[in-house]
Amino acid sequence: MGTAHQASRLVHRDGRYQTQGPDLAAVGSMHGLVLLDFGTDWCGYCVTARAAVDAWTGARAGIAHHRIEDGRGRPLGRAYRVKLWPTLVLLRDGQEVARAVRPRQPRDLCPLDDAAVQPAA
Repeated sequence: MGTAHQASRLVHRDGRYQTQGPDLAAVGSMHGLVLLDFGTDWCGYCVTARAAVDAWTGARAGIAHHRIEDGRGRPLGRAYRVKLWPTLVLLRDGQEVARAVRPRQPRDLCPLDDAAVQPAA
């Protein structure tokens, strides 16, 4: 099974945030590009950003996308210092390379784009 196919299977078909996301150790051991998308289904900012985020990930085969429900007591969001929703954290081989907070339009994802095209160090 190829990486692009795996990436498309990580987010529920309806695009909901998952209450049971990976833990910090699992995220740290992920290879390649991984987008952690922190938010909630009832957050208006998250709903607004969804189309731009889905278009961004859909145009980039090979980037795994984890849409993870965040909130009080959620250790993964705290580990990544998430304060506003949605917060998108792009990882390369488990290390943060870029982030975008409260994107509303595709151009708000430019920091992710720039990091995604950079070769691995």
